[in-house]
Amino acid sequence: MTSRIALALGFSLAVFSAGFASAETVWLDDLNLASAEQGWGEPHKNQSVDGHALTIDGKKFERGFGTHAESTLRVNLAGGAQSFSASVGVDDEVNKNPASSIEFIVRGDGKTLWKSGVMHAGDAAKNCDVDLAGVKSLVLEVSDAGDGISYDHADWSDAKFATVEAKSFTVIGEPKLVQVAPYILTPPAPATPRINGADVFGVRPGSPFLFTIPATGDRPMKFSAQHLPRGLKLDADTGHITGFLKMKGEFTVTLRAKNALGTAEKKFRIVCGDQIALTPPMGWNSWNCFAGAVSEEKVKSAADAMVKSGLINHGWTYINVDDYWQNNHDSKDPTLRGPFRTAQGHIVPNSRFPDMKGLADYIHQLGLKAGLYSSPGPWTCGNCTGSFGYEQQDAADYANWGFDYLKYDWCSYSPDMESLRGNSTNYPMSAGSWSGSTPSGQAELMKPYAIMHDALAVQKRDIVYSLCQYGMGDVWKWGDQVGGNCWRTTGDITDTWKSMSGIGFNQDKAAPYAKPGNWNDPDMLIVGQVGWGNLHPTRLSVDEQYTHISLWCLLSAPLLIGCDMTKLDAFTLNLLENDEVLALDQDALGKEATCVINDGRLRVYEKELEDGGRALGFFNLGVEPLKLDFKDFAKLGLAGKQHVRDLWRQQDVATVNTTSGSLPLTIPGHGVMLYKLTAAK
Repeated sequence: MTSRIALALGFSLAVFSAGFASAETVWLDDLNLASAEQGWGEPHKNQSVDGHALTIDGKKFERGFGTHAESTLRVNLAGGAQSFSASVGVDDEVNKNPASSIEFIVRGDGKTLWKSGVMHAGDAAKNCDVDLAGVKSLVLEVSDAGDGISYDHADWSDAKFATVEAKSFTVIGEPKLVQVAPYILTPPAPATPRINGADVFGVRPGSPFLFTIPATGDRPMKFSAQHLPRGLKLDADTGHITGFLKMKGEFTVTLRAKNALGTAEKKFRIVCGDQIALTPPMGWNSWNCFAGAVSEEKVKSAADAMVKSGLINHGWTYINVDDYWQNNHDSKDPTLRGPFRTAQGHIVPNSRFPDMKGLADYIHQLGLKAGLYSSPGPWTCGNCTGSFGYEQQDAADYANWGFDYLKYDWCSYSPDMESLRGNSTNYPMSAGSWSGSTPSGQAELMKPYAIMHDALAVQKRDIVYSLCQYGMGDVWKWGDQVGGNCWRTTGDITDTWKSMSGIGFNQDKAAPYAKPGNWNDPDMLIVGQVGWGNLHPTRLSVDEQYTHISLWCLLSAPLLIGCDMTKLDAFTLNLLENDEVLALDQDALGKEATCVINDGRLRVYEKELEDGGRALGFFNLGVEPLKLDFKDFAKLGLAGKQHVRDLWRQQDVATVNTTSGSLPLTIPGHGVMLYKLTAAK
């Protein structure tokens, strides 16, 4: 393993060196800012992260560094600087969005020299003045203040160094992993039948039932189901179970799949009651690949690819349309221009989506489910039509079209907009452009989500309700009270190690609130071809991608593929079709993993499973391989002999005596070893 992973040598990416006439000043923007690591976008010289003039609370600055949390810039001073100064704050381009909160930090030689404290959009700039005498290595950081990175546009304005004499400063990048070729761990599924996916399924009385038996193996294949409750029927050729259940109850069904090579069967529990999403939703969402370029054609192609690739046979179910299916009030693209609503209040899809019911029907005929996106404000994040004031009408339209999932994104809503309800001519004309109140407490955060929940609850269709408000107000503590089935705990993810690891390894606070029907959502998957409208291979390394999928499954997270489904390669499929790994996410106990050991580079996550076993993820947060003999089983509450199974390789590894034995581990840099332990009899 050590030959595969190593530190990239020669960190220097750019050097600024010049003579200065009088007072020796080195401006930060004269250094190579491209070396900065940040959670979203690209670093900008003398501009904000969105490319505008640097502006903080109405004050413009000519020079500086526009970045986005989480952000790190490392500068090798070699003792040549006397001081550093800057004016820092949230750039005005976020329009006082309440989701924006950041903290600026200056560190020298490993010590914290200055902190701004938490700053919000609209705060006046703070002056940073730091003595750097004798400091050799400087780090300028912007943290997300613990609530995710959404709208965290940060400005280091008028940032400069004072020196005694002309010096050469070197900007250095973060230590890098040597890139390795993709290697596949997941064994191919056998040709004999195997039934995969969740062991339990929830439905409300009277709602349309759709479940596709996820089975791998050679086709043709015939399906059957013993003790299928009255009101449901099974298509023996496709494995689609459809129909309606009238009465509440719990039914244990035996599913069977048969081909020329054999037969497989599995116990499956159908729970007809008040709760749906008894395991985390699995599917695809359009945003991380297409963003504002989404269309009906691209969505249908994704659905086709879900079936053709075989992912449907591993339990992947939802095909979700994110923003930009509606008309947009300021786009120059003619396909996005048109009326927002009919005279009767029905929302009008844009011309890229000519037949919403036809789209949902197309997806259902494949044995998949369809999802949609909106906002509790008048406009979505992309300035398309939102649901404010039309919640009842929109919920009815979604149900009538046949959609099964709603992502509801905070965006242009604010509490003081309640005074405008019913007066659409006075709605602000862009997401985030409201002039008033930040939510003052839990009740104001809950209100818009409760309104839409009430509208969804009366529909004769099960619609998974996904709250997207970036974790504000500890949403995991109250999301269930407004009918949420899952809720975002963080800002938007991007395809970088800093973003993915910063989100994934900071979920413990929400873990106690995860249970069947209620899931913490650390955002969508960033493997494969992503790019938010400008496709590129994910920037995560091979081992970082194994970490990403392993961690999200341990966290019982909703799994929404974010890549272009028509460009799936063998390695990405390997990540998405390992049934033993996916089984952790779909485990019926619904217990989210937490970090039980945090020892330098090593993080150990433990997840209790319904069958009494434990899943353990051994993560290496360092860039060099980590080799050790793990013996701390007592910290995990494990005793006696334990069978150890490697889930990615689907191989039994050993039987370990937890009192006197050890488990040898070699974990790649930024990588993982994922095991299941069960007590030996």
